[in-house]
Amino acid sequence: MRRRDFIAGAGAAAAWPLAGHAQQPTRMLRVGVLSIAESEATAALDGFRTGLRDLGHVEGQTVILDFRFAKGDFAAMPALTEALVHIPVDVIFTDSSTAARAALSVTHTVPIVIGLGFDPVSAGLVASFSHPGGNVTGMTIGVNELGGKRIELLRQAFPTLVRVTVLQNPSTPLAAPFLRATENAAKALGIEITKLSASNSDDLRALEPAALSGSDGLVVLNDSMFWNYRAIIVGLAAAAGIPAIYPERDYADDGGLMAYGANVPDAFRRAAGYVDRILRGAKPGDLPIDEASKFDFVINLRTAHGLGLSLPPLFLARADEVIE
Repeated sequence: MRRRDFIAGAGAAAAWPLAGHAQQPTRMLRVGVLSIAESEATAALDGFRTGLRDLGHVEGQTVILDFRFAKGDFAAMPALTEALVHIPVDVIFTDSSTAARAALSVTHTVPIVIGLGFDPVSAGLVASFSHPGGNVTGMTIGVNELGGKRIELLRQAFPTLVRVTVLQNPSTPLAAPFLRATENAAKALGIEITKLSASNSDDLRALEPAALSGSDGLVVLNDSMFWNYRAIIVGLAAAAGIPAIYPERDYADDGGLMAYGANVPDAFRRAAGYVDRILRGAKPGDLPIDEASKFDFVINLRTAHGLGLSLPPLFLARADEVIE
């Protein structure tokens, strides 16, 4: 659901002016970065850095970025947040709603910015999209649009598809709404859904291609832990020999067949605008939640050929990028 009516007067976060550009801070500002990733070498975090630079923040000169990486383990995030609060940092930037929940469990005073999350109201992170209140704000994206769109794309690519397995992480709050949106879209298309669950990296590694037997395709739901171990999931689908659609283009870059989702580097770049405003004195509870507006639809044609699959030319023409 688009919520532009809430933010029309505020403008996009990244477009806020750089007030007092000529003034230098009296001390080095510090931004804590809490991420599920293995390291800072990701396109998404590059987008965040670009956003800060565009707003006049020079890493190592006007601002210090203190990174803490959970490396796929959400249980580690509260302790990592405590380390950031102890430094102390002026604001904590998180890469997901789940990371923001972990940070919020530790501090209600240090500002928290979500790089890209899902329905922060339902997740209990903010009071509303227009007036978040508290110490959390940032970027979001709609669950229903994504959950339904991906299974529609899979059916359009493979019209005879009737049975689909959905990979979910039941330990995260996002699993239920994403699964519900996917099931509703599948029902409208006459597609039968089978659920496959993995709550951690050990669960993912334990999955066998036989778990996908009888399925015509695989839909992978949004989950930061899945993203961190995407090579395992892409390999599982390849071993099972079935088409799959994934939530971020990184999966397609790494050999997944198709990906549809928000352009995360762009969302992170825009989220840097929130960090900038907070560093200059704004309260996160006064900054309206903004919504991602740029999406990627990527098809890996090499993977299709490897699986012996053919895709309709008109379908290929709809992709933002075809990897050949």
